[in-house]
Amino acid sequence: MSGGVDSSVAAALLVNAGYDVTGMFAVNYESEENDADIALAGRSAAETCWRGDYNDALRVAAKLKIPLLRLNFVKEYKKHVLDYMYAEYRAGRTPNPDVLCNKFVKFGVWLKKAKELGFDKIATGHYARLRRECQISNVKFPIKSKIQNPKPENICMVKAKDDNKDQTYFLHQLTQTQLKHVLFPIGKFTKPEVRALADKFKLPTAKKEESMGICFVGEVPMKKFLMKKIKTKKGKIILSSGEIVGEHDGLAFYTIGERIGIAGHNEKPLYVVDKNIKQNKLVVGYDADPLLFKKEIKITETNWIAGRAPKFPLKCEVRLRHRQPLQKCVINKNKVLFTQPQRAVTPGQFAVFYAKGVCLGGGVIS
Repeated sequence: MSGGVDSSVAAALLVNAGYDVTGMFAVNYESEENDADIALAGRSAAETCWRGDYNDALRVAAKLKIPLLRLNFVKEYKKHVLDYMYAEYRAGRTPNPDVLCNKFVKFGVWLKKAKELGFDKIATGHYARLRRECQISNVKFPIKSKIQNPKPENICMVKAKDDNKDQTYFLHQLTQTQLKHVLFPIGKFTKPEVRALADKFKLPTAKKEESMGICFVGEVPMKKFLMKKIKTKKGKIILSSGEIVGEHDGLAFYTIGERIGIAGHNEKPLYVVDKNIKQNKLVVGYDADPLLFKKEIKITETNWIAGRAPKFPLKCEVRLRHRQPLQKCVINKNKVLFTQPQRAVTPGQFAVFYAKGVCLGGGVIS
């Protein structure tokens, strides 16, 4: 229970359905001793991050008459999410920490702890649906596979009813072993329906606004936050034609497709179209620059939710960022060919694949 309306309604639905429910609030981030900005504000980053949400979760648990555990996963979150995030930025890529948080923390160490405490399943307020004994007509799997069990699990993760809120993109790294212990109670509802249920159950969080972004970043631009962790490494900004037009602070602080302002080049917007890591050069261009569009990409660290890779080549759909409309593609092992060239494909982000509304899995864009 995060203290938000979604997880509050998820808990209420389970209580209403007769489940024996215990709430769990996770502390994933604590303040750092030398965080001067937070110290000046007279409070800890930990309090800034989670104290208010924890109080909301307590109020909801009291309303539902269920216990609420507060568990600490700060070390695990640092290892699997924060350290990974900083390493990716330092390498010039743009990571997606939410995907790793779900894989290693929420459905990793959280789930392990729940099992240790004797619980059968964990439930979250994610907008996603699960389908047991699932078959996907246009996706074929090899008959023999080294990693295939004699009777493999057959749980599909399906897009949520509310397409605008669907969170399967962030959940695509989950496995059959994880999903058999998971419930997504609100996946069959739209956000307005979840709000209406919160009113119906008279939950204290019914009118609470959406939380956006990563809590420990706070109300500061991501670049300013990263500069506390990553040293600047100045280099040249060049047009895709090779002309030098400025100086950057470090490739870590820029994202493919990001609009960038450069003195003396204000007649048309400029965008980051590439990064030359070896030469420490930031390449920029105009909106129609060919470098901004990719016809094909390579992916690594691919997770197939079915537990095994499908037969290739596979015609399906892909999403390269959260809420992007699904795009047609063909996958051949670690290569993805798009039917239409895709704009601002970002190394470090994830390509997530779908067929007939089912999330097949995905991999890191290299």
